[in-house]
Amino acid sequence: MAKAKRGQRKVDGWKSKQWYNIITPEMMGQQEIGETFSNEPEQLLGRVIEVTLGDLTNDMSKYNVKLALKVDQIGGDSAYTRFIGHELTRDYLRSLVKRQTSMVTVNLDVMTKDGYKFRVKPTCFTVKRARSSQIKAIRQYMTAIVQERARESDFNTFVQDTVLGKLSAQIYRNVKTLYPLRRVEILKSHVLAEPSVREAAA
Repeated sequence: MAKAKRGQRKVDGWKSKQWYNIITPEMMGQQEIGETFSNEPEQLLGRVIEVTLGDLTNDMSKYNVKLALKVDQIGGDSAYTRFIGHELTRDYLRSLVKRQTSMVTVNLDVMTKDGYKFRVKPTCFTVKRARSSQIKAIRQYMTAIVQERARESDFNTFVQDTVLGKLSAQIYRNVKTLYPLRRVEILKSHVLAEPSVREAAA
């Protein structure tokens, strides 16, 4: 077995890596939100980046919303991303749960008018504890509202409505006539599938 020669220097792996600027999707202003490195640009494809909505908007009230962005294109020294989902932070969710009240949640798979399939988790927080029949009615209202909103919206509009609170506000306005609510939130969203036309072109 050959012995290693004295004085032989190891190649510094860091020197062979290149840094790339992470860019948000166009609907989020294509902002530069940080840097990442890789030996080859192809290795960045599919990498998931987390950023809060507060970081993008400089709004302190939005730091409880976490966005998941996936790198899907490399151009020069930039890594461009697309939206794949969001969720609320656990600390914020715990602050919404109160004793003697109800947390009414439904998991829905919906499709936008341009063919994107989403899984969303709208949730109503009531003023007082609701009966099982009232909880069932609240779920039915939420389901109908979210499904209709998705059918009428394209991808960008549905993402913005979900993340920025417009969909929550619509649910609140409609459901509060059925039962008193403290708050409505979309706890999570996730892109399950893209249109078949785009998949075929990829």
